[in-house]
Amino acid sequence: MIRRHAPTVLTLYIAFVFIQSLFFKFTNSPETQYIFGTLDQWAAGFGLGGAFSAHGVASQYVVGTAELVASAILLLALFPAFRALRRWGALLSLGVISGAIFFHLFTPLGVSVLNADGTRDGGELFALACGVWLSAALLLAIDGVSGLRHARA
Repeated sequence: MIRRHAPTVLTLYIAFVFIQSLFFKFTNSPETQYIFGTLDQWAAGFGLGGAFSAHGVASQYVVGTAELVASAILLLALFPAFRALRRWGALLSLGVISGAIFFHLFTPLGVSVLNADGTRDGGELFALACGVWLSAALLLAIDGVSGLRHARA
């Protein structure tokens, strides 16, 4: 029972986290401005200023679009006819969220992010990112195991 429903639960978790964040990214909310502004200042120290700006190669719009595409692929893969797409959605999710986790851990952004009201989120965004990473990795593992089982049959 758990084995049968786990991929659906993992998929819905990833899609929930990604989709709920789109409002903040696509409306250029104060939280998004802080996050991507902090990353852009950090990148400028390496001569990559502008990479995280609104028109940069790693802007909130680029990241948000990747999250939207990953969510759409994963949700589509809930239908049996499109189940083979789940690996691609999980892989894209894993790539996007690995970047997020890296930037939380190895840049001035930190694990606890500043909210618009001046408080800190207590690591909530980081915890959600870790949950997405684990969910995507589990989806890939499930598909890898089931793919091997079907190959042997």
